[in-house]
Amino acid sequence: MVDPADLRVVLMDSATAATLAQVLPLLLLTLMVELRRVEVHRRGHNVQITRLLLGLFFIAFGAVETVFVLSIDGAFIPFTWSDLIAALSIFALLALLFVLSLLDSPSRRKRDEA
Repeated sequence: MVDPADLRVVLMDSATAATLAQVLPLLLLTLMVELRRVEVHRRGHNVQITRLLLGLFFIAFGAVETVFVLSIDGAFIPFTWSDLIAALSIFALLALLFVLSLLDSPSRRKRDEA
């Protein structure tokens, strides 16, 4: 007989989740360096839409990364509190990275003011 109180949701095995949780932030950092280098956040007909799309990408990436971190112990549900705290910390750091990626460098601000 199946016990309804024993709810366990497994999205992927723990080794895959751990690997993806480690590799994806490095790929995101590489992507942000390249986006900043080519100044994608300053291009296009409407810069607001470009920044909105980048923000939506970061939210989706943060949600996927959170799921991977919560799945490291082998099950998405139930998760341990330490996994949840780690996942939310990573999500907050991704949000900070997004905000910092849109800021102008001090040398560019001085050049634009002159």
